[in-house]
Amino acid sequence: MEALDFTGKTVLVVGGSSGIGNGIAQGFRDHGARVYIWGTRPSARDYDGVEGSDLSGLIYDSLDVADRPRIAECAAKIPQLDSLILCQGTVVYRRGEFEPKGWDRVMAVNLHSLMDCARTFHDRLAQAQGSIIIVSSVSGFQSNRGNPAYAASKAGAVSLTKTLGEAWARDGIRVNGLAPGLVATKLTAVTTENPQRLEGALRAIPMGRMGTPADMAGAALFLASPLAAYVAGQTLIVDGGLSLS
Repeated sequence: MEALDFTGKTVLVVGGSSGIGNGIAQGFRDHGARVYIWGTRPSARDYDGVEGSDLSGLIYDSLDVADRPRIAECAAKIPQLDSLILCQGTVVYRRGEFEPKGWDRVMAVNLHSLMDCARTFHDRLAQAQGSIIIVSSVSGFQSNRGNPAYAASKAGAVSLTKTLGEAWARDGIRVNGLAPGLVATKLTAVTTENPQRLEGALRAIPMGRMGTPADMAGAALFLASPLAAYVAGQTLIVDGGLSLS
């Protein structure tokens, strides 16, 4: 479909080295875009053999998004940008988020860095009349008793999507969000690699299966395309019906 042809477009996927972010990066690459990805490992070679990671044809840079000066350094290598996909994320299990260190780390990566990245690329996106997609989670719409920082940061991401969607629409930047349900990634391995937990989780999903990074890529391609030209500030829930009841 012509509307999903991103030939000549430049896309950055923050967190695009693995999991959902990598699936989204592959989707844009396969639809013609020049795709930059940011990840945490020193080089792209460090992802060789990592399940679910395909960095071929992607332009890699390494950074910790909690490091504001490093964001500016990496951004300087991308002179123009059409779409910014913010898919960074972390979680601390075993009730670590109830402590200041865990709370602060999760909030820095999952929420603060969203605004840092968006602000850094604002002018380039305005010039391109481009788009931002903030990847949150269904946890942003409900409680998560073991991970307060994760849930709060994702709720904040949903709210930030609304606010930037309104604030930057007149600048020509469409800001929307994507809220995945259960997808097998390193962050969800505590569930997806535990047969009993996985069985219970699948029972709660009306479609009866986990989502895939490719499922998320399809939604992201739509939100970044002219098909969503009149959509602003919205978060699209892609969860197989998990949050319906």
